[in-house]
Amino acid sequence: MMRIHNESQYIHKLVAEGEHCHQDFKFEISDARKIARSISAFANTEGGRLLIGVKDNGKIAGVRSEEEIYMIEAAAQMYCQPQVEIKSQAYVVEGKTVLEVQIDEATIKPVCALDEENKPKAYIRIADENILATPVHLKIWQHHKKKEGALITFTGPEKLLLEELAEKGMMTLNQCQKACRLSRNSTCNLLAKFIRFGLITSVFEGHKFYFQLNEE
Repeated sequence: MMRIHNESQYIHKLVAEGEHCHQDFKFEISDARKIARSISAFANTEGGRLLIGVKDNGKIAGVRSEEEIYMIEAAAQMYCQPQVEIKSQAYVVEGKTVLEVQIDEATIKPVCALDEENKPKAYIRIADENILATPVHLKIWQHHKKKEGALITFTGPEKLLLEELAEKGMMTLNQCQKACRLSRNSTCNLLAKFIRFGLITSVFEGHKFYFQLNEE
């Protein structure tokens, strides 16, 4: 049985922060798969917390049943690949129960959430949104898994891409592929290498990912 703490001041302090890259409010848990997306996003980024029983506007609604707690556990264990260890703590706030769920950043990425067709999809957390990871993110995580160093050469495709980025400033994945004249997979791999070496960075604007030269 989960121990309930009467520390409303702590929860009010968290709620006052609003939703951000490390915190998400959930009014209710009605779909374990949707919660799995949030768990995936936090695990693939910098970790974070879910506050269950809190509306988007910060109003305390409270957890309605213990079934919601079980659904969170199901989301972490049944709908996340690999399974995610979560830490849950219940608090009494304004006579209602608010559940804090902590998700640590994963040491091995990606953590995927299973969709309605049981297909694994990885998410990342940007500001207060869970965003589907791009093929470039997947390549970056693959690179991090490799123990050996990565070799990068500056032949035709590399030079073409860097020159185009210098001229245009920001480019989409499709534009990068067109510039370097490589396959989709090879373009993603090249962008992942450039990001790993700090040559370029990814930017999320208008619900699209762009790539640009790293000013640093």
